[in-house]
Amino acid sequence: MGIKGPKWGEVGHKIPGEIPGAISHSGTPDKLVYQRRRPYLEAMRNAFEFCLPTAAKVVPAGRDWIHEIKYDGYRLRVERSGKTVRLWTRNGHNWTSRFPWIVEAALKNREQQFVIDGEAVVLGVDGVSDFSALHSRRHDDEVQLYAFDVLALGGEDLRPLPLSMRKTNLARLLRGRPDGMFVAPFEAGEIGPDLFGAACRMGLEGLVSKRRDRRYGAGRSKDWIKVKNRAHPAFTRVMDAHK
Repeated sequence: MGIKGPKWGEVGHKIPGEIPGAISHSGTPDKLVYQRRRPYLEAMRNAFEFCLPTAAKVVPAGRDWIHEIKYDGYRLRVERSGKTVRLWTRNGHNWTSRFPWIVEAALKNREQQFVIDGEAVVLGVDGVSDFSALHSRRHDDEVQLYAFDVLALGGEDLRPLPLSMRKTNLARLLRGRPDGMFVAPFEAGEIGPDLFGAACRMGLEGLVSKRRDRRYGAGRSKDWIKVKNRAHPAFTRVMDAHK
């Protein structure tokens, strides 16, 4: 297997789920946090559509934002229903057979039903995502998932909940779970611009900032803001694709 995550070096160290002001469950600490929403099976019948960040040049600095590293990988949705796991890309491709480590991690989880949104990556020896290794297809068995959202869990559709609450659910869902699927580190609050500067100095792709109080919406959203490091190879790839 490849390098184990998560790593964020000097940029982020937030313990997943510890968001100032996050909604918490008043009962047993280990119990998953969610409210009754649209039934899971109804949600599964309606295809999940990815929430996509809006490009910007400036990182939001307000207290209501959560900041995550923008990983250089493939956006992936992990769906589990009983003993069946499927991995879906943004373009609707089924990549279940492509990334066995992620599938194995999903099947080992105690929860039988969930939908997770994240980024499939290959980590280099420095703990930084390596897109060239990922794209080469020579390391498919080393690809793991940095999970940053949970859309459905244990029979419930969580998309109407605020991000802070979904983060809490995600952290508890993946806490102490097998290698192959990890909660992506994040920081909350006005530290965003400083984090972006540190990310650029570390050679990372950039930041994605998200409003902590908003639901998960389909399609392009201004509640999610991405700011890219212009010196990163991924920025050049995007520019070339638009020529």
